[in-house]
Amino acid sequence: MNFSSRSYSTPSKVKNLQPFPTLLDILAYQVQHQSEKTGYIFLEDGETESSRLTYQELETQAKAIAATLQSCTQIGDRALLLYHPGPEFLIGFFACLYAGVIAVPVYPSHSRHNLSRLASIISDAQVNIVLTTESLFNNLENHWIKQPAFNHLKWLTTETINRDLASQWIKSEISKDTIAFLQYTSGSTGNPKGVMVSHDNLLNNERLLEMALGHSDKTVVAGWLPLFHVIGLVGNIIQPLYLGVPSILMSPNAFIQKPIRWLEVISRYGVTTSGGPNFAYDFCVRKITPEQCSDINLKSWTVAFNGGELVRADTLEQFTEKFAPYGFRPQAFYPCYGMAETTLFVSGGLKTGLPVVHKVNSDALQQNVIELEQNDQVKTQKLVGCGQTFFDKIIIVDPETKTRCQPNQVGEIWIGGVSVAQGYWNDSELTKRTFDAYLADGKEGPFLRTGDLGFFQWGELYITGRIQDMIIMDGRYYYPQDIESTVETSHPALRIGANAAFSVATEEGEKLVIVQELKRTYLRHLDVNEVVTAMNEVVTKKHQLSTHSIVLLKTASIPKTPSGKIQRYACKEGFLDSTLNTVGVWTNNVITVGN
Repeated sequence: MNFSSRSYSTPSKVKNLQPFPTLLDILAYQVQHQSEKTGYIFLEDGETESSRLTYQELETQAKAIAATLQSCTQIGDRALLLYHPGPEFLIGFFACLYAGVIAVPVYPSHSRHNLSRLASIISDAQVNIVLTTESLFNNLENHWIKQPAFNHLKWLTTETINRDLASQWIKSEISKDTIAFLQYTSGSTGNPKGVMVSHDNLLNNERLLEMALGHSDKTVVAGWLPLFHVIGLVGNIIQPLYLGVPSILMSPNAFIQKPIRWLEVISRYGVTTSGGPNFAYDFCVRKITPEQCSDINLKSWTVAFNGGELVRADTLEQFTEKFAPYGFRPQAFYPCYGMAETTLFVSGGLKTGLPVVHKVNSDALQQNVIELEQNDQVKTQKLVGCGQTFFDKIIIVDPETKTRCQPNQVGEIWIGGVSVAQGYWNDSELTKRTFDAYLADGKEGPFLRTGDLGFFQWGELYITGRIQDMIIMDGRYYYPQDIESTVETSHPALRIGANAAFSVATEEGEKLVIVQELKRTYLRHLDVNEVVTAMNEVVTKKHQLSTHSIVLLKTASIPKTPSGKIQRYACKEGFLDSTLNTVGVWTNNVITVGN
């Protein structure tokens, strides 16, 4: 299937038409006008409804917890939200808003890696209280007691709090400039940083989402993304509240265990908007069988957003081909771009248009130059457009000279607008470097430096990669995702979407390293030499590169963020300090088996 291009005029500047200054004003409006309407439906196992939550119930329960918080915290204190997916997280989040406490949503796992991440967040945010459930507290207590970083924390198990306490809640003085929550970045390119998101940032971004995705009071939202993650929180929780429409929520584990559950939810509830990162659509293509699809109908699905990582043209084509017989339309695909530092949404296409896909010259792209290419004899690659921008200003800048790039040049994406967050918590120096950038002449700014590479062409914003992830060898630029895509299909023992390419410094200069997970069924009788030979051959043939090292990992052991992104920087650190869970390592024709 070939996706065609679309054309449209540049949108007019978005006007602030919303009279409500804070998110609590939005909830109050919904309670006033439709208090008994179900705002949220929770599916415990991805299939069975475990609970429903009306706007009135959300307000009452949140105020009860807020009253308790007010008795043991000060305005502006930070509270860790430690919940499994469910209504408790949602109620706890709004309780923080009502109490004037800054919420810090996190991933509720006691794995060694996540405990280290949590310790870092608690220290950085200067957290002094944790909101959680009784069962989760009992499960985590022994793990947390052993961690010195957690000894000072107060714990509040929120589901045991009496609703009658709502009458004791005292209204806090909050405004559009009040910090609503700290969104800690995924850590895909380094240590997590606390993005300060104000009520004004939130409501402005919700307006952009409503307009860009063509939402209305007929919209029905569903999602499986983690509620502590920016897409899950801003997209799947707050956007439905902003619109006054239902949201059906399931856990990430329910989706990973059985991805057909996602499509069944869309079919059963007539969902119009749902989505996730590119890997989710790949996962559906690989794991869902035709027999599982016999009863699904995807005709209601009009916005299948694809964001959070680079969008692959092959993924869009394969997903459409597989699920078109069940009512999925290619026009439903909605490639988009956003990040925590912009609250969430930055750019997206037309709701009714096909995704825009162009072939560009691969050799020119390695020189950061964009050349449209139709010649099949020339090495090309497909790039997917992420739509038009809905921000006040986006420019493409040479990250070294801080001057504007030419239209056919790849550069760093700089953004200006009301949805740009307030900066990083407790880090004024990094905030100034990242959120207060000016062009070299000092006249244009301030801008947010995204750290993402891209360009504007053909009426679209294209994302090509991350500056920190770029592999520069012999004066040429290589995008790691291109190498990773090449490698993962070179041998049947390799897991799709479970590898990382990066460079390391050696005496001979920068050299390529590839870390790759193996399928569980190949672990016992693995021919390491056969696998690394296949990987080396495709890298040499397609990219004209020599590989310094190949590291084969045990199944499900590659470092990932809580939202499922590969952590290339963590893979590199693990390679350098030999802490990866390896099955075999090939370096300069020498194979070492095991750790």
